[in-house]
Amino acid sequence: MAVVTATFVYDGDCSFCTTCAEFIERRIPTRARIIPWQFADLDSLGLTQEECEEAVQWVSGETQASGPDAIALLLKDAGRFWQVAGGALGIAPVRLAAWPAYRWIADHRHLLPGGTAACSLPQAQRDLLFGENTS
Repeated sequence: MAVVTATFVYDGDCSFCTTCAEFIERRIPTRARIIPWQFADLDSLGLTQEECEEAVQWVSGETQASGPDAIALLLKDAGRFWQVAGGALGIAPVRLAAWPAYRWIADHRHLLPGGTAACSLPQAQRDLLFGENTS
């Protein structure tokens, strides 16, 4: 039986998202592969570009999640302290509040520290401005 590597997919064209991914790689001891969707084999992960533009994604075997649910699974994978935070994100009232908070952050990521104007654009518009994504 093949070992399934969990994969956390984010928007590599967004500086805010990239800054968050770099924090994860430095500080959160997850076994997951952290990769921008622009460099991921989305077909093999069972993801679409639209899903990846909408929210971060977690894929591990048959498990797929997005947004704060994906973040919760990433944290649960990291062990110890992080598992507590990931478990908290799964509690109904916290999960209910996490989605609007996540959506607000995603919609305003270009205004957050590390964000750029490109963060606010869908991929099709980025392609027009900066050249087509060839990944």
